[in-house]
Amino acid sequence: MKIAEQLARLAGVNIYFDRALVFASVALIVMGYLMVSSASLHLGEKLAGDLFYYPVRQLIHITIGVMTGFLICMVPMDFWEKAGPALFVVGLILLVIVLIPGLGIKVNGSMRWLSIAGVRIQVSELVKLIVVIYMASFVSRHHDFVKDSAYGLLRPLLLLSSACGLLLLEPDMGSAVVILTIAMGVMFLSGARLQQFILLIITVIGAGILAVVLSGYRSARVTSFLHPWEDPFGKSFQLVQALISFGRGEWTGVGMGSGVQKLFYLPEAHTDFLFSVIAEELGLLGVLSVIALFAIIVWRAFAIGLMAEKLDKKFSAFIAYGLGIWFAFQSFVNMGVNMGALPTKGLTLPFMSYGGGSMIVMCSAMAMLYRVNSEMIALQRAESETKTASEYEARAYE
Repeated sequence: MKIAEQLARLAGVNIYFDRALVFASVALIVMGYLMVSSASLHLGEKLAGDLFYYPVRQLIHITIGVMTGFLICMVPMDFWEKAGPALFVVGLILLVIVLIPGLGIKVNGSMRWLSIAGVRIQVSELVKLIVVIYMASFVSRHHDFVKDSAYGLLRPLLLLSSACGLLLLEPDMGSAVVILTIAMGVMFLSGARLQQFILLIITVIGAGILAVVLSGYRSARVTSFLHPWEDPFGKSFQLVQALISFGRGEWTGVGMGSGVQKLFYLPEAHTDFLFSVIAEELGLLGVLSVIALFAIIVWRAFAIGLMAEKLDKKFSAFIAYGLGIWFAFQSFVNMGVNMGALPTKGLTLPFMSYGGGSMIVMCSAMAMLYRVNSEMIALQRAESETKTASEYEARAYE
């Protein structure tokens, strides 16, 4: 931590690290790397003839993510506030590009990825961060408009509906739900009227149900989720294997590296269903540890947001709130899917699942939270020093 602070000072930036936040984020990344390695060794040997194919690449992803995060830490929040609308346009362009055959990369029937400098980026992950910035910028600039007008509540959602429509074309309904949750959460915390907000939630839920009913594969996922044991070797295979992983883990797990469900029984064990591998190999204690670490991150995000709001830094406050909502909701959905409490969605476990784009974006988002915290602490100290100097001058005058 001291080395990072010294590097930041050399770059002309005062970074004040929140110890709890740093501990939780680093612990999740390290634990995630170990579990990804455990879940992917056999895949590397089978698919690439290299036992360490996935661990080496994940280490590269983490390194790039940390370097990118350090750069993000050096960018003032004022820059992101001004860049919010332009970034949203860039996000829409990327969502269009990924749907163009030959440019977008198709995996498991979905067009969600772009290859940039050899790193596969899931565009929806980047768009989530852009939406946090855009919504924080919007509500901080139009705070009274959002509080007093129904159109103020609908206006950003009408713009976001275009992004959600493009995501549904990939298809990626999970990311669309995350984006809408971030947007509605930020607007609710900005003071939107409760009656209008409830009506908006009902409308969004209705649209979601309609999207499920009109799509055959989404309906099949919901059906298999409700009755997983009716077709354990077909549509419900992934969910059933995940549940078996939880059952085998018991209290302390079978031991890291000793799990068997990941050995071609549990699909996507190193990505979407990494939490099931954690449950099998580390047991209930491992599961509760991961939940506790995410709880710490969400708690600190909202605490930092509250500190910024008290200092009248609305944009920084809503950035922190938006990031907290994002981390909480996506981790909750991923864990819920793994435990059979929610229908299957293609959402990764933040900071832990394998993937270059996801890791880089998550590290960037965490770095932005560090920056908010640093600016607020610096502002608090400046105000405290000014107050102390004023009191000293007053006493000297007396």
